Amino acid sequence: MTQDDLFAPPTTHWQRLSPNYLKLKLLLIPLNWGVLFAAAGVAVYFLAPRWALWVLIGVAVVWIGWRMWRAPRAFRRWGFAERDEDVYVTRGLWHRSLQCVPYGRMQLVEVQSGPIEQRFGLASVQMITSSTAGTVTIPGLTASDAAALRDRLIARGEQQQAGI
Repeated sequence: MTQDDLFAPPTTHWQRLSPNYLKLKLLLIPLNWGVLFAAAGVAVYFLAPRWALWVLIGVAVVWIGWRMWRAPRAFRRWGFAERDEDVYVTRGLWHRSLQCVPYGRMQLVEVQSGPIEQRFGLASVQMITSSTAGTVTIPGLTASDAAALRDRLIARGEQQQAGI
């Protein structure tokens, strides 16, 4: 058994996230990290020697470049698979995870979409469960896919008389 087999869904194929989710991530990485490094740069400019600013700029370029290189690989690892009695969710580039959510454990299904996600036509579906893990999230779905997944999860949960 290979590592990929360990994280494969039984008897079905992974459904993947919307390509717009990767576009969103590739836009937000330099924006978010750029703001953080710019704030640190202001502090370094006034409080440290000038060479420290150049070191910070170098670290910022390497870090943002690393995150941009890593984003498509992490994006390809996200997936979910619906079966008759449960949903599998996998993610993670190095620290991979596979979660199985039985419909009978779901207590609430929630769809969320913030202003930036809405601009890209994206939404996230959260399954709040009765387990100690609590919440399983599937991000980066198109709005129509998120609505359809929400409806399927609710219908299957009601069939199994779950708490939703």
